[in-house]
Amino acid sequence: MQFSVPPRRQPTESIVPMINVVFLLLIFFLMSAQIAPPEPFDVEPPVMDETDSAEGEFRLYMDAEGQLGYLDVFGEVEVLAALTAARESYCAAEPCPQDTPPPLILRADAKLDATRLAALMPKLGAAGFRVVQLVTAKQ
Repeated sequence: MQFSVPPRRQPTESIVPMINVVFLLLIFFLMSAQIAPPEPFDVEPPVMDETDSAEGEFRLYMDAEGQLGYLDVFGEVEVLAALTAARESYCAAEPCPQDTPPPLILRADAKLDATRLAALMPKLGAAGFRVVQLVTAKQ
């Protein structure tokens, strides 16, 4: 009696290399992504027909009551001190020419009284921020 030789099965391909590539891509994107700090409180920006994108290292938040927030610091005196210290350390790391200081991004609530905003501007200038960009939303 002759028995036929059973057909050999092809070895299955391992998916381990594909999993390795996926994890390497995941690590790459996590390391290269810039994670923004959370906003200290919700702000509804004023509405404008057209808007330019505001870019800068420093983001200051102002709610409808005039409360200031920067990173995890609240209160006018504390925020201005923190902004001044942050600007000084930023300019120590990257020299800031006197004619082009780093811009400050101001996210003010749309319900904020304009007099409070106007009163803040000289204080920001004294803190070393001569360029302030107000964030607005498209209508």
